[in-house]
Amino acid sequence: MTSLMTLPNKLPRTFDELHRLLSLRPIRDEVGFSNAQEVADALAVLDRRTRDQEDYLGTLATLMEEYERERHAVCPSGVTPLQTLKFLLEEHGMSGSDLGRLLGQRTLGAAILSGRRELSKAHIRKLREYFKVGVEAFL
Repeated sequence: MTSLMTLPNKLPRTFDELHRLLSLRPIRDEVGFSNAQEVADALAVLDRRTRDQEDYLGTLATLMEEYERERHAVCPSGVTPLQTLKFLLEEHGMSGSDLGRLLGQRTLGAAILSGRRELSKAHIRKLREYFKVGVEAFL
């Protein structure tokens, strides 16, 4: 692909032409991401964009964000599932009793937070759904 940054006035102006330049489909590897980044950068620096260029850039940005979220998720090495749980509880203003009620047994929350009990698969499913995080946060 010719460097688009050096040819900003040569960028396609319609959605179909942009799509022919770089098809809008899920990004599966670093090469695809790099190509998408080049097109996005070229469109982003334009003084004025057509409506089609705006729509294309928005869609491309969504695909790029999805790729980054899936491939480059922040992996907080050294953070334990218990530390993650305590952080989430604090952020949501919840106590050990609240955790226990969420998991179905009021006293269970304190036992988990003190380390006397481990999270079960069922607990992790409930926490994932409640806090809207991936199961990896608790593994």
